[in-house]
Amino acid sequence: MPPDILIRQLEYVVALAREQHFGRAAAASHASQPALSAAIRKLERELGVTIVQRGRRFAGFTDEGRRVVAWAHRILAERDGLRNDLDRMRDELTSTLRIGAIPTAVPPSPLVTTPFRERHPQAGVRIEALSSTEILRKLEEFEIDVGLTYLDPHTPEATAAVPLYREHYLLLTPADGPAAGRPTVRWSDIAALPLCMLDTSMQNRRILEHAAAAAGTRLTPAVETNTVDGLYAHAAGGACSSIIAHTWLHAFGIPEGMTTIPLAEPSPQPAVGIVIPGRQPNSIAANALLEVVGGLDVAGELDRSVAAVTGSVGPWGAVPAPDLR
Repeated sequence: MPPDILIRQLEYVVALAREQHFGRAAAASHASQPALSAAIRKLERELGVTIVQRGRRFAGFTDEGRRVVAWAHRILAERDGLRNDLDRMRDELTSTLRIGAIPTAVPPSPLVTTPFRERHPQAGVRIEALSSTEILRKLEEFEIDVGLTYLDPHTPEATAAVPLYREHYLLLTPADGPAAGRPTVRWSDIAALPLCMLDTSMQNRRILEHAAAAAGTRLTPAVETNTVDGLYAHAAGGACSSIIAHTWLHAFGIPEGMTTIPLAEPSPQPAVGIVIPGRQPNSIAANALLEVVGGLDVAGELDRSVAAVTGSVGPWGAVPAPDLR
């Protein structure tokens, strides 16, 4: 790399890749648009390639430009890692742990982030609700440190995974509704209810639709959302039922006037855990989180919490102990 390439130029490239607009990228970088454009043109001259396809407006990156974006993410992540490593040597982790979490894993996430903050009080935590696909992309592009997501065969081999718990599903429905009072509820009965579900971009939706199809029925929600609080808001109003993960009861409990009923077979129990890139070295914040997770019993804590809410011990399942090797 030419010696006169500045970190600031790489930051501009990353901002443009994120914002997909010169004006917004300049604003996010606290620079003027002419200054950002000039810096990127200078970088193109220094590298001898065209990075940006230009017209009247931003038209995307060239093939070489996409490669530059990938390296810019890597170089800036290494820069941040150097700073964090030096802070860690002073026994002061001061960086921000960036977590990308599927919406269903956001409610129980304090079981992980609270012990992390207790161990590293100078560190920050930022949680972003993302689809499982977005989590893997942002891990690859160094935009997050760890993912909190489903662990399944589609997880790339280059990604290391630490299992935390398994999701178990229940129907959240009005206490005076047609399904109330049953020990379990069939998928065909669920399909007949007005449902609120996560939208089709979320893996949770695909998991539930696959289970319903295996039982010979199809789920057609009346309301779709991409947030768990959106599901609860509609369910709490009594107008809709929803298929919820047992972990949500840990955070939200059972709304007044509602009840929960376990699902009859087939009832999936997908594993949820922490995923990190297999590359070395990992971010300092990611390694610090893994050290904390090694001493936690997230599945057991969730079981006890849900039992206290529902008054019964459910078949929540278990996952292997975390392997931090």
